[in-house]
Amino acid sequence: MSKKKPFALRIDEEMLKAVEKWASDEFRSTNGQIEWMLHKALKEAKRLPKTQNQNN
Repeated sequence: MSKKKPFALRIDEEMLKAVEKWASDEFRSTNGQIEWMLHKALKEAKRLPKTQNQNN
């Protein structure tokens, strides 16, 4: 697994509330949900780095 790097994110309050609710529904942390969403979007766009694309 690759090293995780901290990253500040500015997000609209209503969008954050929606992500928090979705995360809760999926039994994930908000951070975990955002990572999952980004990973899914990158995979669908075929933009994942080769090392991560092979694992999923």
